[in-house]
Amino acid sequence: MGIQITIRGVSEEVRDELAARAALERLSMQEYLRRELERIAARPSVERWLEGVRERKEAAGNRVSACSILAARDAGRG
Repeated sequence: MGIQITIRGVSEEVRDELAARAALERLSMQEYLRRELERIAARPSVERWLEGVRERKEAAGNRVSACSILAARDAGRG
């Protein structure tokens, strides 16, 4: 059996919106929320994603200076 999670203090408007979304997909609110939580948990947080990008950039060793980027941008302007 899975873990139970209780969320208190949810406004009626939020509850109604979530219930409407669940109904559109022909799911119970519990099924809908479980699926959404699983979807959120399956993806890395923004912080973890950014850390991965930083690690890959550092490992690649390629550094492009801001001056080079701006020069390349401006080269196409006439």
